[in-house]
Amino acid sequence: MEPRIWLIAGPTASGKSALALALARETGAEIVNSDSMQLYADLRVLSARPDAAEEAHAPHHLFGIADAAEAWSTGRWLRAATQVLDELAARDRPAVVVGGTGLYFRALTDGLAEIPAVPGAARRAAEARFDTSGEDAVRDDLRTLDPQAQTRIAPGDRQRLVRALEVARSTGRSISDWQADTHPVLASGSWRGVVLDPPREALYARCDARFDAMLAAGALEEVRALAARNLDPALPAMGALGVRDLAAYLAGTVSLEDATIRAKQATRHYAKRQLTWFRNQTADWPRVTATQPAEQWAQLRDQVFDR
Repeated sequence: MEPRIWLIAGPTASGKSALALALARETGAEIVNSDSMQLYADLRVLSARPDAAEEAHAPHHLFGIADAAEAWSTGRWLRAATQVLDELAARDRPAVVVGGTGLYFRALTDGLAEIPAVPGAARRAAEARFDTSGEDAVRDDLRTLDPQAQTRIAPGDRQRLVRALEVARSTGRSISDWQADTHPVLASGSWRGVVLDPPREALYARCDARFDAMLAAGALEEVRALAARNLDPALPAMGALGVRDLAAYLAGTVSLEDATIRAKQATRHYAKRQLTWFRNQTADWPRVTATQPAEQWAQLRDQVFDR
């Protein structure tokens, strides 16, 4: 079962962790986290991080290594993951990179542009340009500064339009040029990827059931501990699914029933966005469509890795 690096991607609650563990057992691989929330030590329950028993079956890397007060970027994760993968290669150990953060996988397979940090004033100016003059004005600016981005970015995508404008103005170079000057971290032929792509309704049911299981496993206590730290609500960990809704319940502003309904709905919406992203961005990766672990493993072997 070659190559030496396996990438297992997919939406939340689709069964990625169990499938990664099965593959690690089969190949002697070590597991590397590619989920932006499973990085945080404070979110074991709400990020559905592998538990101690699961971690005992295979070495796990980049799980629970960051404090909630930190803000990890894609670039920081990529540097850490590259270091782990290099170390595994030096020991001649296979790796299974698993998670639901699509940008992490793209950074591995396509590279990541090392764009200099944009000063706050430049960012605010670009945002003000969009908010006061409108999207058409920003697109007019980009026709001169970054025509590729102007053409590529979908209508209504304020975030990417503002980002393209701020980068071009602050660095003197278009974001398209920065992105073109990248190189994949993983060498061609060294990796193979698969996406878990279950039927949508089945996935939504799994999302709902898993949130109930999280409540039973201590999600409220986890959020209570986070809330007690009075962290900046803009930090990535504070935006984890379920944190805001359960914090609202603990603050007495909503009932637990309403908080649960909201958190489940947000999780389903997130899963839908992940499905769409992976279908658009990894269309050439093989799919595992089953929902049960044994069937997923059979598809992984028969349809993907034993071809």
